[in-house]
Amino acid sequence: MDTSAMARPARTRVRRAAKGSVTEGAARAGLAARGVIYLLVGVLALRVAFGDGGQQADREGALAALSHEPLGAVLLWALGAGLAGMALWRLSEAVFGSAGPDGRKPGKRLLAVVRCVFYVCVAWSVLSFAAGSGRSRSSDEQSRDLTARALGVPAGQWLVGAVGVGIAVAGVWIGVQAVRRSYHDKLKLGALSRRTRRLVDVTGVGGGSARGLVFAAAGAFAVRAAVDARPDRAKGLDDTLRSFAGTPFGPWLLVLVAAGLVLFGLFSFALARWRRV
Repeated sequence: MDTSAMARPARTRVRRAAKGSVTEGAARAGLAARGVIYLLVGVLALRVAFGDGGQQADREGALAALSHEPLGAVLLWALGAGLAGMALWRLSEAVFGSAGPDGRKPGKRLLAVVRCVFYVCVAWSVLSFAAGSGRSRSSDEQSRDLTARALGVPAGQWLVGAVGVGIAVAGVWIGVQAVRRSYHDKLKLGALSRRTRRLVDVTGVGGGSARGLVFAAAGAFAVRAAVDARPDRAKGLDDTLRSFAGTPFGPWLLVLVAAGLVLFGLFSFALARWRRV
């Protein structure tokens, strides 16, 4: 008896269930939640650029700002649930493959695993913030702490340097992919009018380029921390964004980057609506 032939329909049913309405809903909720965070971070960064630097321009600052809004606690729980949905979707991609002809390649599955772990951590931090009233650590504090621990292990400078290079390369890759509009492969382009597609491209190219620049800058700071063996050289999202205001372009570069993050938030909403899952 050919047991593999009997098992194949069962695997097919499991794969279809994993890609069914529940996982699709989780993916779209996760993309929308990501959009909210980037939108809020972009707005906070714009406030920093125009002289109001009282709040952190990072995820923690965004959560704090959201908590002060009407129904803030409900919104925080919804945001955490959405990000948990994003983690579930990435887990499904790791196990069963993602959309597209090359979605089941080992490289794609490995990237899905990394994304799943990342969003598990993000969802946990948001849900922890929603559950308690205590202040969470800023991205800058977390970055310096992790860098100090890494520098304290054997070959720590090489480890921090390698991670920094990886983040910087990822930033360049994100920016290039945005400029090339590679996200078109993941969109239901037939459902978009010509005008809507142009608007999505504005958010996708502008937002992805800004996001890539932030990643590249954060990676460069990590490399500098490794070379100097000084954890205080590493920067989280807030300090990375503020560093753009210290360039010869003044606060206007930060304005452009912050506006780009707002655009990426809007682009995430577009993905939540029209992405193939």
